Amino acid sequence: MAVLVIAEHHHGALSDATHKVVTAASKFGGDVDLLVAGENAGAVAPEAAKVSGVRKVLKAEGESLRKQTAEAMEALVVPLMANYDAVFIAATTTGKNIAPRIAAKLDVMQLSEITAVIDASTFERPIYAGNAILTVKSSDAKKVVTVRGTSFEAAGNDGSAAVEDVAAPAGPFRSEFVSEEMVKSDRPELAGASASSPADAPLARPRSSRKSSSRSPTSSAPPSVPRAPPWTRAMPRTTIRSARPARSLPRNSMSPSAFPAPSSTLPA
Repeated sequence: MAVLVIAEHHHGALSDATHKVVTAASKFGGDVDLLVAGENAGAVAPEAAKVSGVRKVLKAEGESLRKQTAEAMEALVVPLMANYDAVFIAATTTGKNIAPRIAAKLDVMQLSEITAVIDASTFERPIYAGNAILTVKSSDAKKVVTVRGTSFEAAGNDGSAAVEDVAAPAGPFRSEFVSEEMVKSDRPELAGASASSPADAPLARPRSSRKSSSRSPTSSAPPSVPRAPPWTRAMPRTTIRSARPARSLPRNSMSPSAFPAPSSTLPA
């Protein structure tokens, strides 16, 4: 049994998310191979070979892999899956773009954003915005898994894996990379913030500079009513309608002829 991990790298450096995916893949069982694909994959391969727990590094370098588009990566990974039981990739923007196409070509179900590996066919993943954990068991022969990196520790850098060249797929493909623009923001990075980071602290509501004025008991203003908790105010308004049809009166029941005219003659 063997697992293929698709590495992510930026500007010649291996991403930290790849180290965490390697940890998740090692819990799946069997050997773990790391695929480094890209136009500058040769510069990343030596760093990838040092990741702990990796048996070998597959290096695919070519113009068609300049940016890891879904079509090019699918053409590269699907033939390699003949030698692997699962492919793991980080649940990042790149991973969420690549994994669905690979799963579709393999005709298997994708296992998205797992947070734990129980065995080779059973995984855990969050649902309902993280309020519940779902245990998923897949019977597919090949597993396509995206990993939520915050749930796993990063693998070390004391490995010594061998590097093997893999032919890059020949293009052109239906989609191609045109350009990218990096925008640097002054806002804190919440994804990588620690538990003690000020970014994780609750936001404090600023106090008003106006002073509250006290009212006398005889004031005509109504007393202030405490507001309902936010979770009750956010609940949707429910309207209940009866399934019983409304009773309809006869058409002539309310006509003037239905009531006798008052008599102007007083009784004797």
